[in-house]
Amino acid sequence: MKRRTFFRSATLAAGGAVVAGTAGELVATTRAQAQTGLRINGARINAHLAELSKFGRNPQGGVSRVAYSDADRDGRAYLMQLMRDATLAVSVDTAGNIWGKRPGSQAGLKPIVFGSHIDSVPEGGNYDGDVGTLGAVEVAQTLIEQGVTTRHPLDIVCWQNEEGGLYGSHAATDAVTAQELAGVSVSGKTIRDGIRFLGGDPTRLEESRRRTGDVTCYFELHIEQGGILDKEHLDIGIVEGIVAITRFDVTVAGLANHAGTTAMGDRHDALLSASRFVEAVNRIATATPGRQVATVGRIQAFPGAVNVIPGRVECTLEMRDLDAEKIKRLGAEIRAEAERIGKQNGTTFTFRGSSTDHVASLSDPAMRAHVAAASKALGLSTKLMPSGAGHDAQNMARIGPMGMIFIPSVGGISHSPKEFSTPKDIENGVNVLLHSVLAADRAYKER
Repeated sequence: MKRRTFFRSATLAAGGAVVAGTAGELVATTRAQAQTGLRINGARINAHLAELSKFGRNPQGGVSRVAYSDADRDGRAYLMQLMRDATLAVSVDTAGNIWGKRPGSQAGLKPIVFGSHIDSVPEGGNYDGDVGTLGAVEVAQTLIEQGVTTRHPLDIVCWQNEEGGLYGSHAATDAVTAQELAGVSVSGKTIRDGIRFLGGDPTRLEESRRRTGDVTCYFELHIEQGGILDKEHLDIGIVEGIVAITRFDVTVAGLANHAGTTAMGDRHDALLSASRFVEAVNRIATATPGRQVATVGRIQAFPGAVNVIPGRVECTLEMRDLDAEKIKRLGAEIRAEAERIGKQNGTTFTFRGSSTDHVASLSDPAMRAHVAAASKALGLSTKLMPSGAGHDAQNMARIGPMGMIFIPSVGGISHSPKEFSTPKDIENGVNVLLHSVLAADRAYKER
């Protein structure tokens, strides 16, 4: 990877009555703090990441530490010991989330919360979630070693089952339904049984609930999981927001018939229409200016016999963008094109909305300013960018100011054993997290 030698820092104003000082004063104060030499231990955080990678290690070189598995539980035990080593008060809430807490010096202030998750997808990598969680512990360890006590309490969190649906942060910020608890996770356990497996109590989830005003703010450090920072040789991504996601289950209905006796002009081929639909989704999303994406990720033809013209096809449509209105416009254009394709081929399209839609979650301008100031003070280049993937931060944005920090993913690879972020990029990201937390601790005076 080429050395990154230039700046592309986002210039962001720190707004709101509870934020002290101008953006320039914020940068100056953060720079002064950074110039004191306060830094995390890069060798230590990378050693901890290597040790965590042993829990659920697979032959491909990554991990299969899916939520509620033995590997997940063992990895969590390792994490809790690191928290104790950092003299944090460790507990597991009724939702199964792990908390490591350190008191602040000023009574009455709400905690600054930061962390991520350590569960993985099947055959996943060693950095997704892990960098943010172990990085948060490293920040606490550094503050303790350097004798720095923040005004606000610090709450370091490891959310449970992020990969399966953000369940830990969902339970911490909203009500969880009986239907959600009955859902079956990748481990084979229901969410209800998985929470119990991790030491929580699904009958007392309300005790883990936090509401607006219960936290000062929330930071999450994460690998980008895309290739923008790596491609542009930038150090830090300042996350503008987490995209809205809209999904549809799409059914294409035609007429199943004999493949050998039905003339080409007499066919109502559902798979032919679906193929043209896939091309149309890509064409429409590409032709529209902006950062939106649209994907047909699953498709199946019925009856699925070699000598039968497909009479029905089931597929998916997913669209993502920070602008929910743009997604609506794209969806309308795609559906209009599907209707045209259907008329051309003698087939029909039916769109059924999915229950997995997510609204866009914008990061707080003042939180972006803290990350920008910390990055600049540390001499790191930055880019303001959206997150195309979902994160626990989108749930925490419901109850307080949220900010996310990205570090490069080499080659843009994630959810794969080949997922990799360099030790230096990890060290940079954790240092930005450290100084962003300190900046927020100085800035928020009234909560």
